[in-house]
Amino acid sequence: MVIEFGTYQLDDEPTRVDRDAVWSFLSSQAYWGRWRTRQDVERQLDSAWRVVGVYDATGDGRMVGFARAISDGIAFAYLADTYIVKTARRQGLGKKLVRVMIECGPGVSFRWTLHTADAHGLYEQFGFVRPDHTYLERIPGDRSTG
Repeated sequence: MVIEFGTYQLDDEPTRVDRDAVWSFLSSQAYWGRWRTRQDVERQLDSAWRVVGVYDATGDGRMVGFARAISDGIAFAYLADTYIVKTARRQGLGKKLVRVMIECGPGVSFRWTLHTADAHGLYEQFGFVRPDHTYLERIPGDRSTG
């Protein structure tokens, strides 16, 4: 599905994703992605339930934003690797990207989760809240004591 937004297009076609651009951003600019290898990122792209790219529709069509989702395809989804490159920020693209991912597609009725150290205000606009007492998480590297 292609959605026009000003001089940009948002598209959930996986073959359109510029994998080099995703790797470049995650490996050099994303605080959450620098630990991954190129092979890790490729595997994550291959296994993604859904991806949405943001593309410059007036120039060379380069990808300026991206989001990836993991899901069971029925009720639950995890939003990951969401970004807009610095030169395309402050135009509402981040908000539009999140909206397209979670509200304009097959996951509209899902329970969405994410981890982030920033942009809480953005995600709160879409109903994201801090988890309640029912949420548990196993941190990588933790070992069972039982």
